[in-house]
Amino acid sequence: MTSGAPQKRRLTILGSTGSIGTNTLDVIDQLGGRDAFEIAAVTGNGNIDLLAEQAKATGAELAVTASERHYESLKSALAGTGIEVAAGRSGLIEAAERDADWVMAAIVGTAGLAPTLAAAERGADIALANKECLVSAGDLFVRAVAEGGGRLIPVDSEHSAIFQSLEDDQRHAVERIVLTASGGPFRTWSREQMAGVTAEIARAHPNWSMGLKISIGSASMFNKALEMIEAKHLFDVAPSQIEVIVHPQSIIHSMVGYTDGSVIAQLGCPDMRTAIGYALTYPMRTKLDVDRLDFAKLARLDFEAPDEVRFPALRLARTAMERGGLQGAVMNAAEEVAFDAFVSGRIGFLDMADIAEAIMDRMTAVAPAVSMDDVFAADSEARTRAAEAIAAKERAAGAAA
Repeated sequence: MTSGAPQKRRLTILGSTGSIGTNTLDVIDQLGGRDAFEIAAVTGNGNIDLLAEQAKATGAELAVTASERHYESLKSALAGTGIEVAAGRSGLIEAAERDADWVMAAIVGTAGLAPTLAAAERGADIALANKECLVSAGDLFVRAVAEGGGRLIPVDSEHSAIFQSLEDDQRHAVERIVLTASGGPFRTWSREQMAGVTAEIARAHPNWSMGLKISIGSASMFNKALEMIEAKHLFDVAPSQIEVIVHPQSIIHSMVGYTDGSVIAQLGCPDMRTAIGYALTYPMRTKLDVDRLDFAKLARLDFEAPDEVRFPALRLARTAMERGGLQGAVMNAAEEVAFDAFVSGRIGFLDMADIAEAIMDRMTAVAPAVSMDDVFAADSEARTRAAEAIAAKERAAGAAA
């Protein structure tokens, strides 16, 4: 009696056209592509040509654009292929609810909240690259994963490093979690120098190739601030146990310190495919075509304490964790609005943190979330208040000119 072919794993990639999504598809190709995996759904936003190309190359059952105005373009691009097409928030949730045992959650921003939650609630394993699920709705999201019965596997290089460095039977002995940060392109710049930078300058990361939002978040260290809040929920540690250290080479991706003085770290060349591959094959490891670390060529590894005066986002993260409730959602929403204003040239680089802090201080009385409706309400209010603050700042600047 012969056994049948091994069952293919079914995957969904939420945010397939972004940097995480394209690298996920590269890893899938390396590990056997359509011979080893079935793709239930791929989703993107405005890059319809790439989304359609991905859907056809992977044989996806469903392709979704988050932008309803791009629905007809996607439908036309996939005409005759048999691939289903959907759009908008409902389309993203439909993709998340498709029968797939592993879901890459790589939609950037709060747009990724509802579909990722839907995938968690039905019990899928979640490869988490979306920060907002934990920053804005950490308690609700962790509970949804637990109740759904799936696994939550971090994909951010720092959280993946911690995940790999944690010893399952030694969780009681974790003393501290140390997140490493490259310091971004402005690591040695003064506040006066940073005041005049443009989005084009801020997006140039020294080590990683990433999208605009993540690159500028790295430059301002808002990405690291969000990662601090994520770490609290992912690893169930107190805010006082979370440290950040600047490590310009980005070789040590993060560390776990134990009560016996030991520190266990995960090292590797800066390549997000390593963390993606680990999340896809966990708990096993597999061969990946990525650069190998050559210790003889490293020469040195540098570390320095972060400067929370020049990079106040880190201080804001601690404030959000200490206040609790929906402060994470408020901080994230206000920063997203400020980010858009910075990219469009309406405010300066340093104004992003000022706007986020001002809105956080104005919304300290917001009650803790009972449901996702509470999260979305706080998010919406913070966005409105941030937009008003930016408009007021522009009016003041115009009056002074």
